[in-house]
Amino acid sequence: MTSEMENDSLEISRDLLKFISQSPTSFHVVSNMRKLLDENGFACLQENQHWNLEKGGRYYVVRNGSSIIAFVLPEEMPDHFQITAAHSDSPAFRLKTNPYLESAGHYVQLNVEKYGGAILAPWLDRPLSVAGRVIVKCERPSGAESAGPVMLQQRLVNIDRDLVLIPNLAIHMNRQVNDGYAYKVQKDLLPVFGDETSKGRLEDIIAELLDIKKEQIAAADLFLYNRTPGTIWGAGNEYISSPRLDDLQCAWSCLKGLISAEEPEAVCVCGIFDNEEVGSLTKQGADSTFLYDILRRISSSLGFTEEDYLIALAGSFMISADNAHAVHPRHMDAADPVHRPAMNLGPVIKYSANQKYTTDAVSGAVFQSICEKAGVPYQVFHNNSDIAGGSTLGNISNAHVSLNAVDIGLAQLAMHSPYETAGTRDTAYMIRAIDAFYRTNIENMGQRMLL
Repeated sequence: MTSEMENDSLEISRDLLKFISQSPTSFHVVSNMRKLLDENGFACLQENQHWNLEKGGRYYVVRNGSSIIAFVLPEEMPDHFQITAAHSDSPAFRLKTNPYLESAGHYVQLNVEKYGGAILAPWLDRPLSVAGRVIVKCERPSGAESAGPVMLQQRLVNIDRDLVLIPNLAIHMNRQVNDGYAYKVQKDLLPVFGDETSKGRLEDIIAELLDIKKEQIAAADLFLYNRTPGTIWGAGNEYISSPRLDDLQCAWSCLKGLISAEEPEAVCVCGIFDNEEVGSLTKQGADSTFLYDILRRISSSLGFTEEDYLIALAGSFMISADNAHAVHPRHMDAADPVHRPAMNLGPVIKYSANQKYTTDAVSGAVFQSICEKAGVPYQVFHNNSDIAGGSTLGNISNAHVSLNAVDIGLAQLAMHSPYETAGTRDTAYMIRAIDAFYRTNIENMGQRMLL
């Protein structure tokens, strides 16, 4: 790689780290994506209003404040969709309502429950904070009747300072801790919030940040997040480590690729869905009607008949982008003997005999061709046959909108740790591949695919 390309990769990695640092929860991810789309000429649409779409228009739709679908319409009448999909959430700990637990007469802990399949041990002994969404009861206008309507407003909150910590038990009191320890969330993973005087103060902190009265807080969706800043490291600055690389590295890359789409022939769509880490079965997840609803409404606005829509869908293509496993330097036996993706060698095409991934020979060949067109290297991943792998949102989405789809990701280490590692070059590779995908008109001609 040339020095110019290396510099570009480092600059892109720094931009990614900045985005991640400003996006501690899926609500903040979508809020920051909205800002990016607004800056690039996209118009916001509301699901509960009529749409009037224009040829060549750039639009986005938000559901629940934590999922977003953006799309670009061509100038000429399209006959299919080209879609990327990724997710906005990451494994974490969610605060329960009324979260205060007094302990030992000297501490107040926050009562939390696990969200997603997190690696638990790295959450201990590091600075954490709280962020999420707060529902605020707005005061009635002066002169309004006491029985008048109450307005509930969603507000984002990020207590942007070191706030809580989950302390380990000293080795003198648990001599077997290094022999393996089965953590229990209700006992071992409760963060210390303060001393015995701190009960109830979380609402005070939030109210001060939002410039409201504490009594206005009606409800909240709040999560712990890792405060450790992301960094670029390695002998040649070849690695990037950060919270939430899975899946913000792919989600950010897909959105950047969509923004750069110019004069497309297909309807270019980018969907970022919440709740992938807990199965996607929510109104804003990939196992909802969100993507289906948006594609139908686009079709209706373009004047498609029911049959036109089904024909367009049959000729469409989706890239499901969710990070992949890099071969581990000390645990090579956990990988497949042949397919061992490495960081900085480009996007990873993921295959699964049990259909945990959507990739088949057709969609894999299409994505390979896209990468070759973009001048981007690519790799292949299969699970070790004796180790059950994970799944992602591609096959879940396909249950609602059936089309050719490929599952890909960027190789990383320590997936689902609160501090993950990937390659500095791969984000740039991914953006180039997604840009080429949106610029390439993929024609499904039955037994042939024309790119």
